[in-house]
Amino acid sequence: MQPQYQMGYDRAITVFSPDGRLYQVEYAREAVKRGTTAVGIKCSNGVVLIVDKRVSSRLLEPVSIEKIFKIDAHIGVASSGLVGDARSLVDRARVEAQINRVSFDEPIDVEVLAKKLCDHMQVYTQFGGARPYGTALLIAGISEDEARLFETDPSGTLLEYKATGIGTGRPAVMKVFEDEYREDLTTEDAVQLGLKALHAATEGKFDVNTVEIGIVSLEEKSFRKLERDEVKAFVDKYEQ
Repeated sequence: MQPQYQMGYDRAITVFSPDGRLYQVEYAREAVKRGTTAVGIKCSNGVVLIVDKRVSSRLLEPVSIEKIFKIDAHIGVASSGLVGDARSLVDRARVEAQINRVSFDEPIDVEVLAKKLCDHMQVYTQFGGARPYGTALLIAGISEDEARLFETDPSGTLLEYKATGIGTGRPAVMKVFEDEYREDLTTEDAVQLGLKALHAATEGKFDVNTVEIGIVSLEEKSFRKLERDEVKAFVDKYEQ
C-alpha cells in the first residue's frame, strides 16, 4: 500500500514528490532491472559487448531476438529493458550518426552521440503526457584511437566505465568485474571474463543460442557482431 502523500506523484505526470523523488523515473529504472543482462568490457584492443537473450520458449527463433545493434561503422550498443524503447533509441542514434557524417564529413564521436541520446532521454523526465524510456544502453565505440564505453539510464544519466553491466544480473556481474577486471585484457580474455560474469548472473543458464556478442576493434576502428559459429567457439571454450 502506497503512502497517501505518494499517490498523486506516481501517475502519468512526472513531478517531484515532497521528498524530492521522481517516481516515474524510478519505475523506468525498475523496468531496466527486470531486463536481460548485458555486459560491456574495455580491453587493450577494443570493447566487448555480451548480452543474455533469454530465449523463453523453444518455439522462438533465437535469431529474431536482437539486443546488440550496430549504430555506425565504429559504434555498437547493447540494451536492457523494454526492447521497443531500445529500438527507438537505436534508430535515433543511427540518424544522429548519419547527420554528423553529412554535416561534418567525419564519423560521430562516441561521447557526443552518448550525450545526444541522454539529452533526448532526459527530456522525457520533464513533462507530462509522455513516459521516460524504460531501457538502458551500453554504448561502445572508438574515438581518436581510444576505446570508450558509456552507460545510459532512463533519467538521462551518462557514465563512462571500464567494465559494467545492466539488467537483472547487474549485482552479480559487477562483483565479478570488481574482483577480476584488468586493463591489459585482450579481446579474447575480455570475452571469457564477460561470459563468466554472465554465467554468474544467469546461474549458468546460457548457451550459444542465448548469447549475443559484439566487438569494437581498436586496430580496425570498427564494430561487428559475431557470427553464431564464432559465439559457439567462445562458449565452448568457456565451458571447457
